[in-house]
Amino acid sequence: MSDADPTLPVAAEPVPEALPPRSEPVFNLPGSVIALAAVLAAVQAVRSLLTPELDIWTLAYFAFIPERFIAMEAIGQPYPGGFAAEVWTFVTYAFLHGDWTHLIMNGAFLLAFGAPVARRFGGLRFFVLFAVASAAGALAHLVMHFGDDTPVVGASAAVAGFMGAALRFMFVARGPMGPARWFGPEAVDAAWRVPAPPLVTVLADRRVIGFFAVWALFNVAVGFGAGALLGMGDVSVAWEAHFGGFVAGFFGFGLLDPVAPEPPRADAPVAGDDAGPT
Repeated sequence: MSDADPTLPVAAEPVPEALPPRSEPVFNLPGSVIALAAVLAAVQAVRSLLTPELDIWTLAYFAFIPERFIAMEAIGQPYPGGFAAEVWTFVTYAFLHGDWTHLIMNGAFLLAFGAPVARRFGGLRFFVLFAVASAAGALAHLVMHFGDDTPVVGASAAVAGFMGAALRFMFVARGPMGPARWFGPEAVDAAWRVPAPPLVTVLADRRVIGFFAVWALFNVAVGFGAGALLGMGDVSVAWEAHFGGFVAGFFGFGLLDPVAPEPPRADAPVAGDDAGPT
């Protein structure tokens, strides 16, 4: 009688005992994620060396400030950069952070949700989603806080975009979160290329709904001051930007996903076959 656990998958062929154990890298992260994290850290390191005056100048040029989009006559002193800054700050604000704690928090979520997206998308599409989700987050914040003079900084909206994109494929049965992880790197690599389920299927998945509900409630609660109760201090959280980035990643996933959707099954009903009387 075998003592093996019947719930665990069994390899198709026995593995020779003479084979040495395969070593795994400690940090198995895509290069694009490492590069982005390094850039964010480098920007924060440079800012920590700036004088207060130069740091204010940096925020004026590269942070997202809703007041920037008001007519010059209304604010008296126009923001530097002109129209070009009105365009680039939709993305450049994501490279700035309030402090190292802010950066570390965003960095942790970047590693968790950016890594699976980068593995599936590849580097170029990964960075495109970073820019698109950042811009969507800035736009959502602008709609809700038009004319506000508080600078918005941080990669939170982009990270929320990676989270939304990851939810589109992370629960697929044959994906990398499924049994493939037990069968070695080749099986895992193939699992990243499994077609994502249709949007209507994902929207009906209770795991996706539950994940989003918890995340949304947390963001709204922190945005309305619950962060102080959680030891986060008296910080202003641009929660609307998080939702904007999430929406961009979740609903824009199909435009960037390099894996072709699964073709309809041959036995699937054809539209009109079971139509009722007219």
